[in-house]
Amino acid sequence: MGQVRFHARGSRRDAQALYERLDVLFGEDGSPVAITEIDEAADIHEVSVYFEEAGEVDEAGVVHAFAGFGCEREDLPEIDWMAQVLADLKPVRAGRFLVHGAHDRDRVRSNDLAIEIEAGQAFGTGHHGTTAGCLSMIETVIRRRRPAVALDLGTGSAVLAIAIAKLARVPVLATDIDPVAVAVARENVRANQVHDFVTLATATGFSAPAFRDFAPFDLVVANILAGPLMRLAPVLARHLAPAGDVILSGILARQRNGVLAAYRQQGLFHHQTLRRDEWVTLHLRRNLNPVGR
Repeated sequence: MGQVRFHARGSRRDAQALYERLDVLFGEDGSPVAITEIDEAADIHEVSVYFEEAGEVDEAGVVHAFAGFGCEREDLPEIDWMAQVLADLKPVRAGRFLVHGAHDRDRVRSNDLAIEIEAGQAFGTGHHGTTAGCLSMIETVIRRRRPAVALDLGTGSAVLAIAIAKLARVPVLATDIDPVAVAVARENVRANQVHDFVTLATATGFSAPAFRDFAPFDLVVANILAGPLMRLAPVLARHLAPAGDVILSGILARQRNGVLAAYRQQGLFHHQTLRRDEWVTLHLRRNLNPVGR
């Protein structure tokens, strides 16, 4: 038997939640999961999961995973699922940055800072609200003050490290706890021709020897999760240069105040918040003139 697709539609918020659930359940086992905008005005989005062998699929389990959405099944005997996923993966624009796959190179404009990242790679294709929020904040912060050296902590696909390197043309240390993600990131860095600026390292927190070579950092970007961000606040602050900038994301709106409090204790103060759906991106600075709380 051939390939099979299970799919359902809902609002952007519901579709994003379903996408994340299916990605955990099936994506980690190699079954691609995609989210597609069907009608922006009507807020209709479609989530699909693709399986290579229809005869080996636990259909009852898949239907259960779509609970509350009423999924439909479509047999795809002659369809290349990767081509389908790539067709669904639209370019993402955040300020001057355009994150796209190889299939959308023709959409790049002359003044774009284009970042090419393929579907199915390590986390961070620009489609998640946290990644897009970080890209927008990176442009805002670097326009105001160009860093001498930067850190992308939890780099994933290296999309944020690539963005910093393309915009500022400065050394960037990019680290991740997952060696597979680091290998993918290294490929992306070279494909985007910023390998002279970006150094990759596998590290838990700030444990890699490379930190001794690069710190202190004028700009630290960390798009991980609120819990780890709060735990890392003291050591992150120690690696930050005087008057350095910090961009944090992977934070739900309801977690914002807790994260701000953890960093305020380290002398890092809130300057700006960007919100995309239920996610926020924070800009903090170490200075004597904090803005807001």
